[in-house]
Amino acid sequence: MPTHAQQLADWYSSSLGKKLAYCEQNLLDEVLPDLFGYHFLQVGAMVPSLLSASRMMHKVSMCEDMTFGSSCNVNGLVEHLPVQPDCIDAVLHYHSLEFAQDPRQVLRETERVLVPEGSVIIMGFNPVSMWGVRRSISRVATAPWNGCFLSNNRAKDWLELLGFEICMTKHYFFRPPLNNTGLLDRLNFMESWGRRCCPIVGAAYILVARKKVSTMTPIKPRWRPKRSVVSGLGDAASRSFKRNAR
Repeated sequence: MPTHAQQLADWYSSSLGKKLAYCEQNLLDEVLPDLFGYHFLQVGAMVPSLLSASRMMHKVSMCEDMTFGSSCNVNGLVEHLPVQPDCIDAVLHYHSLEFAQDPRQVLRETERVLVPEGSVIIMGFNPVSMWGVRRSISRVATAPWNGCFLSNNRAKDWLELLGFEICMTKHYFFRPPLNNTGLLDRLNFMESWGRRCCPIVGAAYILVARKKVSTMTPIKPRWRPKRSVVSGLGDAASRSFKRNAR
């Protein structure tokens, strides 16, 4: 049976998937140039050219198996990334949390592999949307409708507990989940309406966060004894000790 990543990659070739992919690529093209470093890891559906706008030299794609061929460089599980700690500058989770057995473990692994000040980008489907309603009533057993949609707020809460700083969140794609190109084109006005009137009901969201590492402030040793709070108390105690010692 195809993996979730394979199912999602196949779904992106549908009319609805192509519309969403175009929107997501434009968003990534705006975000990625502001991220700096050398190593970039993409996790999730193997949609080509997602990282094309990134300035990082080394871009790696990870999938659950090697059936994607040349589009996948690393084989592994999202809950146990096959990467050394503190060596990745940015991670893109491209609709991977929805299909993970333990999304919190995925974020813990992300925190582990990121360098200090490294960035994570999460793109996820929004349960509070028409797409979320479609998912809840759908009997389709393939991606994306068989995933467990994770809300933007929950992802933010989990990241903040791990010490991340939230840099940006944005909902996108406000058209209903209809697999008809002509009808989707006629409903294009819903994009500007949704962004202006009700941005939280977008079909999906993008979240960017930065790994923050707290630093310890060294405390200089106190070489001189602290003076008594009450003036003369120290001298009086010393004189009393000497009299008792005689």
